[in-house]
Amino acid sequence: MLATIATLKIKDGHQAQFEEIAKKLVAAVNANEPGCKLYTLNQGDDPLTYVFMERYDDQAAVEAHRKSEHFRTLGRAMGEHMDGPPQIVRLKEV
Repeated sequence: MLATIATLKIKDGHQAQFEEIAKKLVAAVNANEPGCKLYTLNQGDDPLTYVFMERYDDQAAVEAHRKSEHFRTLGRAMGEHMDGPPQIVRLKEV
């Protein structure tokens, strides 16, 4: 099992627009990616910080996610609301 924690900082005043797009991504991943066992959007204590928690069966499922049309399209749309690149932590279950 592989996991990813992606922490994103959002531009002030862009939270509603970001959440609208991000929630579409969560719905698309959960509906279309059987190898993804967890894909959630979470907000941190800082209202400008969001965290995607992701869990995949294997590397093939991670690659399928990265190559999916919904990830590429909605990820690009989220980018205009982000304040810098995401911080990504990749984990392997032991």
